[in-house]
Amino acid sequence: MKEAKKAIKAAFPYTIPVFTGYLFLGMAYGILMNNAGFNNFWICISSIFVYAGSLQILGATLMAGVFNPLYVIFISIMVNIRHVFYAISMLGKYKGMGRIKPYLIFGMTDETFSVVVSENPPEGVSPKLYYFFITILNHLYWIMGSLLGGFVGNFIWFDTKGLEFALVALFVVIFINQWLESKTHDAAIIGIITTVFCRLIFGESNFVIPAMILILVLVSVFRKKIEERFIK
Repeated sequence: MKEAKKAIKAAFPYTIPVFTGYLFLGMAYGILMNNAGFNNFWICISSIFVYAGSLQILGATLMAGVFNPLYVIFISIMVNIRHVFYAISMLGKYKGMGRIKPYLIFGMTDETFSVVVSENPPEGVSPKLYYFFITILNHLYWIMGSLLGGFVGNFIWFDTKGLEFALVALFVVIFINQWLESKTHDAAIIGIITTVFCRLIFGESNFVIPAMILILVLVSVFRKKIEERFIK
C-alpha cells in the first residue's frame, strides 16, 4: 500500500498536462458522439475499451455513417500503425512487468508514451507501479473528459465542425514541450524532415506508414551518434 501511494504521488505531477489536454479532447469527442446520436453509455464504453484518441474521434463519424467493416479496419490500421513503433521502443522499459503488462500495452496512447519515454521513476519508486499509475490516470482523464463532453453535448446547438482539431493542437504542445526539455534535437529533426519528405512524395493520404518506417530506419542507423550527443 505504501509503495502504491509513493508511486502515484510520483506519477501524478507528470500526468497533469495530459489531464488538461484530455479534459478538452475528451469533451470534444463526447460532444461529437452526442451529436452523432450516441448517449453517455456508448461514449463511456468506447472510452474504456477502445481508448484510441484520434481513432475514437474519427470513429464518431464512421459509426454515424454506413457501416463498412473493411474500410473501418483499414482506417484503424492507418491511424494507429504508429503504435507498432511505440511498442518496439518500449520493449526494454516494459520488460518484466508481469500481469499489468497487457494493460500497459493497451493504454499506450501518444501522450502516455511521451510521458513514459521522457520520465523515469524516481529512486525508491517501483517502475511497475509508476508506469501503471501514469497509464491508468491518463485513461481515467480521457473517460472523464468524454463523459463530460457527452453531457455538455445535450446543451450545445452550434456547428461543431473542426472540433477534432483539438487533437492536433495537443500533439503540437507535447512536441514543443519535448523539444524544450530535450538536450539534443537530432531525433526530432529526423522526424520532421522525414515526415515532410514523405508527405511530398507519397501525398496526404499515404505518407504516414512510409514516414514511420523511414524514421525507424534512420534513428536505428544513427542511434549511437544520437545517444552520444544526448550524453554530452
